[in-house]
Amino acid sequence: MKLFVTGVGGQLGHDVVNDAVARGHQCIGSDLAEAYAGVADGSAVTTAPYVQLDITDRDAVGKKIKELRPDAIIHCAAWTAVDAAEDEENREKVDRINHLGTKYIAEAAKGIDAKLLYLSTDYVFDGKGTRPWEPDDKCYSPLNVYGQSKLDGELAVSETLDKFFIVRIAWVFGLNGKNFIKTMINVGKTHDTVRVVNDQIGTPTYTLDLARLLVDMIETEKYGYYHATNSESEPGGYISWYDFCVEFYKQYGLSTTVIPVTTAEYGLSKAARPENSRLDKSKLAAAGFLPLPTWQDAVSRYLKEANL
Repeated sequence: MKLFVTGVGGQLGHDVVNDAVARGHQCIGSDLAEAYAGVADGSAVTTAPYVQLDITDRDAVGKKIKELRPDAIIHCAAWTAVDAAEDEENREKVDRINHLGTKYIAEAAKGIDAKLLYLSTDYVFDGKGTRPWEPDDKCYSPLNVYGQSKLDGELAVSETLDKFFIVRIAWVFGLNGKNFIKTMINVGKTHDTVRVVNDQIGTPTYTLDLARLLVDMIETEKYGYYHATNSESEPGGYISWYDFCVEFYKQYGLSTTVIPVTTAEYGLSKAARPENSRLDKSKLAAAGFLPLPTWQDAVSRYLKEANL
């Protein structure tokens, strides 16, 4: 299969390309940078060609996809700086990337009859209540600019294509780029105590595990909406950011005290954050896909690889 992967310079795109190439797929990676520079752990996508592409340029997207004619596209490129998205000067850019860029990718996919897998987020919902969000829920109500832009991207995909996967994820961490684990371990090394919110509930997603699932999906025609995060260690065992931090500090060997606080007490975020980020992942197994390992297992493997 010939795959085209956007956002290869990010945490997820890097892992998707490497997984696809390891399986023998022909794969082309793309991003905004002129050349692909590799990742923080020193590795790079050296076995796959790279093309520079600005997904907000409709003509460039259409031309490049038509030229390459991939069988499938995995669209990882996105604006993910949630708080910065709230700034007035960034809002139009966020929409161009997450909404219009996705629309242009979807139009190009339709033009060559390629299937498309789009990465989205629980932020398309309002984060209220305590029941897990189901993949086919349509009760959208984003709390912030980022969430609205990702929802607009979802709608652009579903309104343009029949052959699509929309996969919602949450709390992402990987080897490439910044993430919560890296940030908090660096803070924990220089502080005796840290404050972490305990009223936002969900489960994290390790990009290495997610990449495997996405390539599994794109090899099929089991189209539709899915939720994918690492598994809970027991049914209904969703966690808070506080629980997450306590666990990876323990595994890393840090004695820093983690103090649980409410989102209101923390008070540093520009963007409203959902309290309920629980995602129901049962549709994965029902469709024959292998669920992601437990988040504790993912943290253990990540810490061994990340060399923090």
